[in-house]
Amino acid sequence: MLSSKSLNLSGLMAVAVSCTVLCAGCEKPPATSIANARSAMQSAKSAEAPRYAAGLYREAQRLLRAGNLETARQNGRLFLLRDYDAADSLLNEAIRTAQAATTQAKANLSQIRLRAEQEVSGLGTELASWHEALDNSLLAFTAREHLTSSELALEAGKKLLARDEFDEAAEAAAKGRATLLELSNVIAAHNDDQNQKMRVWKRWLNETIAESRNSNSYALVVNKTAHKLYLVNSGKVVRSYDCELGYNSATQKYFSGDGATPEGQYRITEVKSNGSKYHKALMLNYPNDLDKRRFAQNKSKGIISRNARIGALIEIHGEGGRDKDWTNGCVALRNDDMDHLMGFVSVGTPVVIIRRAERWP
Repeated sequence: MLSSKSLNLSGLMAVAVSCTVLCAGCEKPPATSIANARSAMQSAKSAEAPRYAAGLYREAQRLLRAGNLETARQNGRLFLLRDYDAADSLLNEAIRTAQAATTQAKANLSQIRLRAEQEVSGLGTELASWHEALDNSLLAFTAREHLTSSELALEAGKKLLARDEFDEAAEAAAKGRATLLELSNVIAAHNDDQNQKMRVWKRWLNETIAESRNSNSYALVVNKTAHKLYLVNSGKVVRSYDCELGYNSATQKYFSGDGATPEGQYRITEVKSNGSKYHKALMLNYPNDLDKRRFAQNKSKGIISRNARIGALIEIHGEGGRDKDWTNGCVALRNDDMDHLMGFVSVGTPVVIIRRAERWP
């Protein structure tokens, strides 16, 4: 006959066996799906899906949260009642969505990279074209600020490309190209201004040539755009010299220190065979009466400061041959050209300085 103690032990063992049998059919939390979903989300993040496939990435995040919440909800139920099918479905959908986000991000990033590279390359090509068009032209002075701004944008675009910041690189290049578009408008306005002034320059030139022809004497013509100084005798060109100008010679001279070579009709007032800072020099009567009137008008209109000075000491001198405009407003020749020129001019020789000439000489 069994004791009560033995019966109790047998009952507990029976219960334990029953529980084991029941639990054998119980569902386990979808740990593998959770791990795979998290891995897929990390891959999407590494592919910059939050930026380049934002919609799909947010949906994948939502599905992962929902799957985790459903898993937690089932974990809180009696083990016999747990059902992880819904959680597993949500997690698998999160995996698929995260993978789709990764694919879309890579495709979008490739397109954005290509666009950024094309924008930066296009800006570089456009800048090169501008530099070629403006090489050795007075317009380069007018364009300097815009060209510098575009060059800085190009450098910024290249650096951003190297850091894989493609949207920012494309934006920098777009700003640089917009600046070049503004430059087109500036150049157009500059050309319009030159066309209006061409009649004045032509009149100055014709009057100087006529004086040389009528008096059978020498005269000098400086064409700023051509960077040439012409020696004229009896109205005809007998010699031309390359010349360099003020560092800001795209415009008329406005005031002392602006770096512009003046435009107008002048006379040689002093011949310096010795004692010049720049080898030899021919002093001009700048400012003449027209320069003084223009200076006063510009002051009254507020175009220049009331504290500005008109300047002086404009010369044709030596020490040229630097292949760039560098003077403070003077005209510079190579020393051997200056030596040659000195044999044909004297005090009173007329000098006309024009920005450009049409069909002359």
